[in-house]
Amino acid sequence: MIDTKALRSRILDLAIQGKLTEQLESDGTAEELYQQIKKEHNKALSSIKSEDIPFLIPNNWKWVRLGEIASILGGKRIPAGRNLTSENTGHKYIRVSDMKNMSVETSNLLFVPEDIYPSISRYIINKEDVYITVAGTIGKVGTIPDEIDGANLTENADRLVFKFLDKKWLVFSLLSNTVQKQISFLTTQVAQPKLAIKKIQEFILPLPPLAEQKRIVACVEEIFRLLDTIDAAQEQYSADAESLKAKLITAGIQGKLTEQLESDGTAEELYQQIQAEKQRLIKEGKIKKEKTLPEITPDEIPFDIPENWKWVRLKSLGQFSSGKTPSMSEPAFWNGSIAWVSSKDMKKTIITDSEMHITELAAEDMKIHPAGTLLLVARSGILRHSLPLCVLGVDSTINQDIKAFSLHDLSLSKWVYYALKGLEPLILKEYVKAMTTVESLKFEEFSSMPIPLPPLAEQKRIADKLDEVLGAIG
Repeated sequence: MIDTKALRSRILDLAIQGKLTEQLESDGTAEELYQQIKKEHNKALSSIKSEDIPFLIPNNWKWVRLGEIASILGGKRIPAGRNLTSENTGHKYIRVSDMKNMSVETSNLLFVPEDIYPSISRYIINKEDVYITVAGTIGKVGTIPDEIDGANLTENADRLVFKFLDKKWLVFSLLSNTVQKQISFLTTQVAQPKLAIKKIQEFILPLPPLAEQKRIVACVEEIFRLLDTIDAAQEQYSADAESLKAKLITAGIQGKLTEQLESDGTAEELYQQIQAEKQRLIKEGKIKKEKTLPEITPDEIPFDIPENWKWVRLKSLGQFSSGKTPSMSEPAFWNGSIAWVSSKDMKKTIITDSEMHITELAAEDMKIHPAGTLLLVARSGILRHSLPLCVLGVDSTINQDIKAFSLHDLSLSKWVYYALKGLEPLILKEYVKAMTTVESLKFEEFSSMPIPLPPLAEQKRIADKLDEVLGAIG
């Protein structure tokens, strides 16, 4: 997949360096433009030192400070204790959350109540201006749509007022790495990060003649349109690829990707071997004896399977357990060598490491699950649309939002992974409950759900084939 975000960033860097356009003598010089701006806006700022200049620019360009070519004015919050309203009072108010894609999203705008409008009426932004966010999300830049010309502006953004500049050129320049790095460096780290007007005025950027500014904008916009086309194509491919993957997994767990061989034996034989191993573990006191599981009824079976396969209840194949989080306030528990898996690590089919690690001291009070254990997220907002699953590739501990499925026969782990992925739509529909704050699995029902079980040799053939074709799709 093409990283179009990185390409857009690179294009802006080339644009601000004068490498996308030809410099024409007929354009005049940036110095001439600068002198024209000074007649309207004569702001004295510190001179730019040679060591402050990050790269060479064309001879007819000029390094300037932003405050020399534009006025920076703040927005205004509404009075304490008052709220904006969805009622159209005629006084639109632009929040940082409305500022998207170098513009303003107007569909969810709120309004200033009529009685408090006089106190903030001067703090507006016009369609000729450019905004820059200065608190919370810092450094977003964009223009104002014509239909909200004169709207009130949040205190968390400033307006840039200027003449003799192309406003889209100014937006592209402020979004370039050259300026964004200055924003990161100059942002004041207080209770809430804040970018002061005085610091915005000090930004340095290269100024081209106005005619070349317009050519730069035309060039960048044309390239961005091509990248938009690539984005759309990649999004469609990604959606199609995910759909194809889901169909292949479904076909695999229904026995439609492989031939059933008499030499494989039957799933019933495999199931009896698993139950014998379970009884051995109970006898040795390694697991507890559970209630006898009810027979699977015909109305529980979602699809037909080959004759030598068998429907079994999920927890008849192993035991579920939860993890926990060692005390974060105890340094002796953390930064050790033992993997501690959280939902943030559940991004690959096989987990070979974790973001955080615990020490052997912390692990004394936790269960270390062997490689081959199946993990699933049992409590998370992500359960609204997907069921994160993975197989441990290394011995690991887990946190409290994850369930470990310790199979009586670890050679089943890849098959059970694919079976649950294939049944994911059913699981999300039938076995997820919406809590007050976050979704979670109806765990007793989920752990008792039926899954298809093929003979072990066919499980391996199906898993190998799915690994191959899914890997090829990407």
